[in-house]
Amino acid sequence: MKLIVGLGNYGSQYEATRHNAGWIALDQLIEKYGFTQQKNEHNSIIFFSTVNNEKVLFVKPQTYMNNSGIAIQAIMHYYKIEIKDLVILHDEKDFPVGKNQFKMNGSAAGHNGIKSVIQYLGTQNFNRYRIGIGQPEQGWKIIDWVLSKFKPEELENIILASKSISNFVNDWTKGTTFQNIMNLYN
Repeated sequence: MKLIVGLGNYGSQYEATRHNAGWIALDQLIEKYGFTQQKNEHNSIIFFSTVNNEKVLFVKPQTYMNNSGIAIQAIMHYYKIEIKDLVILHDEKDFPVGKNQFKMNGSAAGHNGIKSVIQYLGTQNFNRYRIGIGQPEQGWKIIDWVLSKFKPEELENIILASKSISNFVNDWTKGTTFQNIMNLYN
């Protein structure tokens, strides 16, 4: 079983914000692969899918960004998912919009959602897909920047980039290692 989690905040006021880049990317995967069932459990919306005869859970935690680890830990425990079978999709302010990257392991680098995941999983050794949202413009505080809406052309860029890497799920469920996913898509 594979677990793909998009980090974000729930509520209409957060739709299309930079901090919800993980949810935006996850929506593209859900659109491509579909789902057979949807449940609200473990403080999350879980979309159940099957790709190449492998169960895949697409997850949107409903804990707000800074408490994402609570939901992810609960899902991993309940469904007995190994850390190697987890990918977190999240915003990355150190990358410009349009630059995205798969990554294995690493610190939170100031990202509070990732910090929560590390805290609750007890490790920083998990797979990620980092989605560039750019640095704050002159005069912006980081918190205001990440909670600001994407410009229409930026949002389109995020959607197109997410669609372009969506085949990683197909490759991953066929047994391609995450190291090879990075080699193929980065």
